[in-house]
Amino acid sequence: MTKIFCYECRRLVWNKFFFGLLLVLLFYGWQVLTGVTLLGVSHTAPFSPWSFGDYLSRMVPLLWIGALFFLTFFTSGKARRAAVLTDAAPMPPRRYAMARCAAALAGTALLALACLAEAAVFYGRYFGWYGWGELLLPAVVALVPPLVFALGSGALLGRLRPWLVYVWMIAPLVLLALPLPEALSLWNGSFFTRYPLTLGTLDPAFVLSAAVAAAQCALLAAGLALLAFAPGRRG
Repeated sequence: MTKIFCYECRRLVWNKFFFGLLLVLLFYGWQVLTGVTLLGVSHTAPFSPWSFGDYLSRMVPLLWIGALFFLTFFTSGKARRAAVLTDAAPMPPRRYAMARCAAALAGTALLALACLAEAAVFYGRYFGWYGWGELLLPAVVALVPPLVFALGSGALLGRLRPWLVYVWMIAPLVLLALPLPEALSLWNGSFFTRYPLTLGTLDPAFVLSAAVAAAQCALLAAGLALLAFAPGRRG
């Protein structure tokens, strides 16, 4: 299984699509950092958890699309025809599918790390600031639940109908245009710009409301459940 995982990782990462997406991410991320984050959001410092979370929330749609594009490597017509051979291999098909999901997760993590590294360069260059400990929580909250859910739901949709993965790519873009309630405000990034204004202090410490925390936990749990369930589905 380790050999399959390493092979799939090389196939996902060492190709023009990955490097093209990486360049788009870095270019867009730098525009956000220098055009929005530099000014701070909701009267907070540029390097506050709120401004940093706003930056990450703006990157999530592209990371979501990237995660789903990784899955198309495994749900394409060519990959489904090759499944006839892999199903006949000694390894159980479910383990083979799990190795592929793990490779897609690793590729998505590399893209997310690139966004974090770019922010680190920005904060160091403009402010000489390196206090990353206080930014860990907003990074986990903003990135992990939606990206795990993207992979889990995308894997299941791809096993049902490959074209559904492409349709699912527009989901975060649709959410950006919707007036979501507070509990779901992290799904379109409005939480980072609205909630600090309700705390009554200048540049408040980062906290999650109970509703938002519950929604993110539910999203993460759903994503993990789908990742466990999807490999067992037959296309």
